[in-house]
Amino acid sequence: MSHILCPVPRRQEGVMASYGHSVAPEALLPCTAPASLPLLCPDGQQDVLLTRQQAPQTVPASELPPKVHEVAHNTGAYTSSGLATAGFRTAKYLENEWYQNTYARYYQAFCDRDKSERQRHESRQLASETEALARRTQEDSTRKVGARLQDMHSWKSELQRQVDELVAETHLLLAQKRRLERALDNSALSFSIATDNLQHRERRQHPDLVRDSVEVELLKEAELIRNIQELLKRTIVQAVNQIRLNRQQKEKCEINWSDKAESYNIDDKCSRYHNDSVEVQFHPHSMAFEESASTPETWARFNQEILQRADRERLATVKLRELIDNILRDTAEDLRLQCDAVNLALEKRCEELEDARHKLEYHLQKTLREITDQEHNVALLKQAIKGKEAPLKVAQTRLYQRSQRPNVELCRDIAQFRLTSEVEELNVSLEALKEKLLEAEQSLRNLEDTRMALEKDMVVKANSLCIDRQQCLAHRARYPTVLQLSGYE
Repeated sequence: MSHILCPVPRRQEGVMASYGHSVAPEALLPCTAPASLPLLCPDGQQDVLLTRQQAPQTVPASELPPKVHEVAHNTGAYTSSGLATAGFRTAKYLENEWYQNTYARYYQAFCDRDKSERQRHESRQLASETEALARRTQEDSTRKVGARLQDMHSWKSELQRQVDELVAETHLLLAQKRRLERALDNSALSFSIATDNLQHRERRQHPDLVRDSVEVELLKEAELIRNIQELLKRTIVQAVNQIRLNRQQKEKCEINWSDKAESYNIDDKCSRYHNDSVEVQFHPHSMAFEESASTPETWARFNQEILQRADRERLATVKLRELIDNILRDTAEDLRLQCDAVNLALEKRCEELEDARHKLEYHLQKTLREITDQEHNVALLKQAIKGKEAPLKVAQTRLYQRSQRPNVELCRDIAQFRLTSEVEELNVSLEALKEKLLEAEQSLRNLEDTRMALEKDMVVKANSLCIDRQQCLAHRARYPTVLQLSGYE
């Protein structure tokens, strides 16, 4: 407990008593102590402890003795007047005024000390309160900066995750793009094989130059390859655009991450500052907000929009990769199915050509044998015609000689009729033999033409077989596999 020491005269002995005056102690204490402070007033020999309830009330300033320099009049029973005191007659204070002035000095000193003590107490209290407030404020600011660091770290981690995922998805999409390019190159090889097959088959000879099932399947294959190439080109363009968007979004995320990393370092440095740091200094104008400064809402919305755009591009990349997988798988299957259909049609056509060639060889052999037989038949007919000449000569000679008979001997007897009928029969036989010879010779010529046609047709079939089997099928053996058409090789 604080005490205020006030000098007061002793009750029985003291300065006042020496002058013959009795002064009440309450007159010496015209002040009021603080509400919680008792008054301890020593008089040099004895202390008088006064509580606030015992202390007198403060004397108003109007009741204090006026400081008027009044001249003490030397009148009265104990005054001296005359020449002996003539030199001491001057303006002097009264004794009561001296006491009052002294007590006023005491009171003023006491008031000044009391006010100073209150100020010291209030100052200590204010210093303690401001120190505690500054400490609490600094701790709260440090916690806020720490929370901001955690928030910043979480956003940085999320941005880093998005960047890593975008990089991974971009690499996967680049691999898919390379697959598309390889598939496009392999489709060019497939298209060249199909067009070469069509060009080779254009060199077939008549009558094998026909629009058969092989040509139909080859045309289908060429059309399918052209459509697939257009699809692959469009998909490559789409993949390139998506890769560009991914890289743009990755760059934005990296810029945002870099800004957050710089801000994180600044906030981390700020969180490590304390009152004993040597780097701190006054910055009077640091409280002013920048015009371009964002609010927590716009800051969070900006970060959320960046993450949403990055996630949207990532999901688009995933869907595009799945689409590319489906496209490559379907196109490879379609091309291989069409290739198998062309190969099957070629094999079937080769079997038909082989069967036709075997049949042509069979018919050629039969025709050759028939030509031989017909040649023998022609020779036989010629021999038969030649064999009828002698009997005809004999019969005609007989008729000629018998026509030389004289007069009535020139008779139409039985012999004459018989010779006549014999000549007629021989002529009829000769005509029939000659007609049959003509027919046999015509048949022989037809057989020769047939033989030539069969041989020519056999050559055509051999040429067609060579084109379909040794050129088309052999060339199609280099047709890309499913893995190659899918872009893996």
